[in-house]
Amino acid sequence: MPRGLGAYGVWASQLGLVPADEARRAVAAIASLGYGTVWVGEADGREALTHAGLLLEATDELVVATGIANIWGRDAQAMINAARTLAEAHQGRFVLGIGASHTPLVARRGHDYGRPYSQMREYLDAMERAGYTSPPPAREPDVVLAALGPRMLDLAGRRAQGAHTFFVPVEHTRWARGRLGADALLAPEQAVVLATDREEARARAGDHVARYLGLDNYRRNLERLGWSATDLDGGGSDRLFDALVAWGDEEEAAARVAAHREAGADHVALHVLTESPTRLPLPELEAIRSVLPPT
Repeated sequence: MPRGLGAYGVWASQLGLVPADEARRAVAAIASLGYGTVWVGEADGREALTHAGLLLEATDELVVATGIANIWGRDAQAMINAARTLAEAHQGRFVLGIGASHTPLVARRGHDYGRPYSQMREYLDAMERAGYTSPPPAREPDVVLAALGPRMLDLAGRRAQGAHTFFVPVEHTRWARGRLGADALLAPEQAVVLATDREEARARAGDHVARYLGLDNYRRNLERLGWSATDLDGGGSDRLFDALVAWGDEEEAAARVAAHREAGADHVALHVLTESPTRLPLPELEAIRSVLPPT
């Protein structure tokens, strides 16, 4: 299991949408609040491993994890050797989260999404074969897989240090822990909106929910858990919204973190959604951290 992530992290989509200096200041502030890890993604913005290096320079204690680095974005040797470079330079504070991404994002890169499980298995094989002639890190960088379904979760448990799950209700965390076994890392992302009522929460998080419901992988995952088309269509039912987004005050956010932890999560990454995609949610993160149990 990856070491040093801490129980609580921040999934910070906003960091990829602000200038680098602002992102570095924000990461230092997040570290000062007591969060153990910052997760950054990769779609059409900053390249994930370069972005991670930029953020690692801003603090001496925070772990930076990619959630996820797209396997179609670089070959396996480039991926693992970039991770080794970051792990050696920053005393093991980098965790490499990798995933097969989604059909439309892969198509934009000129690839055929086709067989994501087979592609991931072969990619892991190639990572293991990759040579590295530079000074090595004290230990190989930890690798986690973006995993939702049974086969990818099984692969994450066998071939990596665990799984990073995204856009999942607590019921998925409970099920995923059973697939992974007791020893692998399970680190779900949890969307959060600090809002006084559902109408306000849906106004702020509705686009987020609708966007991910439009991706087949996430929709199939929810169907596997028993959610029906009635819940999944039209931007999602209120019941589904409530399961995917922790809305209310900071106590509600902390309660959802606790629910994931009780269901088997080792680490929960809080993804605080704000009224603007570029506003960093530092006040919200401070409020939530103040009511989370110490670790």
